Amino acid sequence: MTNARSIALETLIKVLNNNSYSNIALNNALQKSDLNTADKALVTKIVYGTIQYKLYLEYQLKPLIKTKLKDKFIKPLLLMSAYQYFFLEKVPTNAIFDEANKLAKQFSKKNSGSFRLVNGILRAMDRRGEILPSAKDKVKYLSIKYSYPKWLVKYLINLFGEKTGQEILSSGNQALPVSIRITANSNLREVEDDLTKDKFEYHLTPLTNHNLFVNPGQVTNTQLFKEGKITIQDSAASLAVDAFDFKGDEQVLDACAAPGGKTVQIAEHLTSGEVTALDIHENKLNLIQNAAKRLKVSEKVKTKTCDARKAGEYSSQRQFAKILVDAPCSGLGLIRRKPEIRYDKSMADIEKLSKIQLDILNSVACLLQEDGELVYSTCTITKQEDEDVVEKFLQLHPDFELAPIQVGNLKQEKMVKILPNQYDSDGFFIAKFIKRG
Repeated sequence: MTNARSIALETLIKVLNNNSYSNIALNNALQKSDLNTADKALVTKIVYGTIQYKLYLEYQLKPLIKTKLKDKFIKPLLLMSAYQYFFLEKVPTNAIFDEANKLAKQFSKKNSGSFRLVNGILRAMDRRGEILPSAKDKVKYLSIKYSYPKWLVKYLINLFGEKTGQEILSSGNQALPVSIRITANSNLREVEDDLTKDKFEYHLTPLTNHNLFVNPGQVTNTQLFKEGKITIQDSAASLAVDAFDFKGDEQVLDACAAPGGKTVQIAEHLTSGEVTALDIHENKLNLIQNAAKRLKVSEKVKTKTCDARKAGEYSSQRQFAKILVDAPCSGLGLIRRKPEIRYDKSMADIEKLSKIQLDILNSVACLLQEDGELVYSTCTITKQEDEDVVEKFLQLHPDFELAPIQVGNLKQEKMVKILPNQYDSDGFFIAKFIKRG
């Protein structure tokens, strides 16, 4: 039996038991399936929802599990069934439990008793209902309610305050709209006309006038996408390139380029100029080249395998008028898109990444021309990886100074910090330096 829930279970086994990336495992499963659009949406909702609420769901199930779960499918099956029970109100309880029983029989070894175990636990959960820790222990309560590790709950509340911290936690469990960016190959009116013909709903994002939220999200099948007139890009992420003041003839360095979304965005601003895209992983350069080809900017893009921390050793000094460092980071601004990030990261990771980020900035500093622009961006919201890295870089490089940024529909700021609860976008950070010599 291959249906939506069996594919969801197979995907969750890979993610929860084998540490596969949720987006890759899910995309591969959906591409191989013959499910219709509605069933694919159900699989996506179950997989991401189960991962998002993993701590909450484990808290509901743990008191009911009295024996060791020997079969590797049982825990993912219990978690996805509990997710549907607590969060998918339109799905009847009997339908959820019946499907769980069928899957237990399908995935279990003969006479394993898995069916009776799964059925018994789910029926007991139904009789008891939801449980939560005492609200007196604020951190533990929010940790279980929103399903984040306690260290991250405490960190966000300490950094942003209880109200904003809780809003960030809540936003991480909400679906993120599909955001497209209108490329230089097209214009807003042309894109709107074609989307209307293809029966898509759309509206401008609050952050920019070149991004649209689109529903349903299958825009990659449209001629607009195939002809490079639109591309999938979060509105907050697109602002990093908007922070530059392009003339068109510059030599530009994209120091951490893959998969190439910002590389091609840079190339769209160039006439006689060129962007050099670096990435430490040679196999990822193909992603950049394919993106450049689709958006018809291949002649303005060249790629090179290089660890950005050593970029200064492989390029000529003062070679570039513009440099983008979209640095590797903890990705805590992407939790709505990649829910398992919340469980995979620790403060030790954040500290380690902040050192790598500073090393990259130090490496590329010598490559920038006088009066050149260096934009530093991350898809995280931690102080250690954002403002602290900027401060340390300025201390080490007195010939650089911060330049105020005015991007998109935001007011001018010293540095841009976009929180994931604000604009239906990823969390993002941007700082811009000018080299004064």
